[in-house]
Amino acid sequence: MAKKKYFYFIICFNLICYTGLSQQTETVSDYIKQYKHIAKEHMQEYGIPASIKLAQGILESGFGTSDLARYANNHFGIKCHGWQYATYYKDDDKEDECFRSYIDPIHSYEDHSKFLSTRERYFFLFDLDPLDYKGWAKGLSQAGYATNPQYPRLLIRIIEEHRLYKYDRKVIEGDKLAGRPSRPHDAGFSRVDDGKDREVNLNNRIKYIYARDGDTPESIAEEMDMWAWQIYRYNELEDNIVFEKGDIVYLQPKRRRGEQSHHIVEDGETIYDISQKYGVRMQQLYRRNDIEPGEEVEPGQKIQLRGSIFRRLFN
Repeated sequence: MAKKKYFYFIICFNLICYTGLSQQTETVSDYIKQYKHIAKEHMQEYGIPASIKLAQGILESGFGTSDLARYANNHFGIKCHGWQYATYYKDDDKEDECFRSYIDPIHSYEDHSKFLSTRERYFFLFDLDPLDYKGWAKGLSQAGYATNPQYPRLLIRIIEEHRLYKYDRKVIEGDKLAGRPSRPHDAGFSRVDDGKDREVNLNNRIKYIYARDGDTPESIAEEMDMWAWQIYRYNELEDNIVFEKGDIVYLQPKRRRGEQSHHIVEDGETIYDISQKYGVRMQQLYRRNDIEPGEEVEPGQKIQLRGSIFRRLFN
């Protein structure tokens, strides 16, 4: 029996179909012009390359011409699965299947970004170079995003034919120009502007804020227009906690590895402290350093943030 899938996508092209698509460059160009800004914004907010986002939208919605895109504003074939709002029915894997219907295509883009950034099987993609659209295309297929074996090839072809990679570069170059250290003594931390009444920073390419007195996951979630479960999950928190002033609170998932190679444990530090400091998931720190969950670390101990335990054993 096939494994249950919580999120489905319609891929309405094969190699022959895309040949026809590429001949309608002006129409595809219109699609790119219309959605390039939201794709760039989502790259900044979620870390998904704008080129990948646009290529998926072009491929899966027929550059906005599919019935699902035209009548339901659904550009990524997102099925209902617990959806309690407007719906649209059409034949897919089965007859008369339920798809989410949106007021605006932007909501479809938002749903898609939240899906990729909150499902653990896609977490490894966010460790790739944000300019590595080929790695992203192949990684999506590797993670089971699409069953079509030509899916990576189709995405890469769309990206290169329409030079969508230039939007990734613009986002990265913009970040470099706009970013400035918020704490000079902490390498890797920089300031970003998200338009909210709270200073938002970057660490390991992850957005975070500093907690204020009395902050809770619930209060921060409400202020930042997020769900409380996201604050709990992204920061690997237990229930019913109250932050202390100055605590790092991540607004996006932590990554599998840090920007630095290692950390030397200071007196009183825990794996959780190190995880928050470098934006690396605790599970990865445990595995990478052959440490059991809950095991205490000692002052002076070297904690690997990037290297593999197997590389250390055989070098």
